[in-house]
Amino acid sequence: MNRPIHVGIFLFDGVDVLDFSGPYEVFSYAARNGKELRGRLLGRDLPQHPPFLVRTVSEGGRMVTAKGGLRVLPDCGLHDAPSFDVLLLPGASFAPLQKALGNQSVLRWIRERSKDAEVVASVCTGAYFLAEAGLLSGKRATTHHAVLDHFQKSYPEVRVCRGRRVVDEGGVITSGGVTSGIHLALHIVRRFLGEEAERMLAGAIEFEPGGTAGPGIAG
Repeated sequence: MNRPIHVGIFLFDGVDVLDFSGPYEVFSYAARNGKELRGRLLGRDLPQHPPFLVRTVSEGGRMVTAKGGLRVLPDCGLHDAPSFDVLLLPGASFAPLQKALGNQSVLRWIRERSKDAEVVASVCTGAYFLAEAGLLSGKRATTHHAVLDHFQKSYPEVRVCRGRRVVDEGGVITSGGVTSGIHLALHIVRRFLGEEAERMLAGAIEFEPGGTAGPGIAG
């Protein structure tokens, strides 16, 4: 794409911090070449139009309180959010997650926005949003290893993929585990900017996509 890639990250009370902050950081550092990346890391020579433009979204645009008490003021609400090329759904522990899943306005918004997005992705238990919205029917998917059995029982139409950090089904990508959001974001960088951009960025943030952090990608 010649224009910036618009990323939307949905936030809600109780959301796991690393689920959204990890991908946010990756997309913020993403660059098209080494010179641009060095400028980003040093806080200078930033391009006028970075590869990714990230906006956070909450219901009504209200402030949310993430896990651990971190308060975050999103950029916009469901009704005034722009169109996104990438829609990212982070997860949470079960109590706040179940509360968010019970909000039909949120699920309708996910269904509608998924029609325009090139990629709809989830981090950890964020896969429950995709399943509840009907976006994983007949597709492979993963989530946090501790809830894989529950996820499979709850959504028998989903082909649960075990032992993989990221599962890419084209327009829908899921990832398993809290730190998997970084794997996921790097995978998305690769899709839009290429393997070299992913490699440079992973090196810059000193992260090993295929290393000790977990198993690889199913695509």
